[in-house]
Amino acid sequence: MINRREAIKQVTAMLGGVVFVGSGDLLTAIEHAHARVTAARKQIGSFTAQDVALLDEVADTILPETKTPGAKAAHTGAFMALMVTDTYDDKQQAIFRDGVKKLNDASFMTATPAQRLAQLEQLDREQKAYMDTRPDGAPPHFFRLMKELALFGYFTSEIGCTQAMRYRETPGRFDPCVPYTPGETTWAGHA
Repeated sequence: MINRREAIKQVTAMLGGVVFVGSGDLLTAIEHAHARVTAARKQIGSFTAQDVALLDEVADTILPETKTPGAKAAHTGAFMALMVTDTYDDKQQAIFRDGVKKLNDASFMTATPAQRLAQLEQLDREQKAYMDTRPDGAPPHFFRLMKELALFGYFTSEIGCTQAMRYRETPGRFDPCVPYTPGETTWAGHA
């Protein structure tokens, strides 16, 4: 199977290293976070079971089930809550928690899938405009944090690494120029 550390490095590279580039301690913390996330939805830090369910729905709206399982199947909401609790500073936690409150106030959980997608697309446009014009040192937009954690949690999960991406156990043959067919999944890093 794929080495967790290598998977995290691959996803960091895929995301452009925006947030998760750093020390080995952060990689170790992420590995422990994935290990601690279980199928049971329970309170994680200050996040209630309802908060984790909301984060699962946000992540599943971003990465829905297609021919591969979606983010909810990978328990990405619990991963997001654990990462915020264990690795974010107080300021980032407050921004993230405020975002969860805004989504709750906007009745995200009772919205239809189309309405949820429209809400998140609007938030994505807002965060893009904000991030492009924010002054140095200004905090990130809450949806930027949510989206990054949703992608990071999914693509470092077993489902993301083994079903959403292709993986060939090593040792294997090195093919420097592999033909690409549009629609193929990306390759996961090797162990």
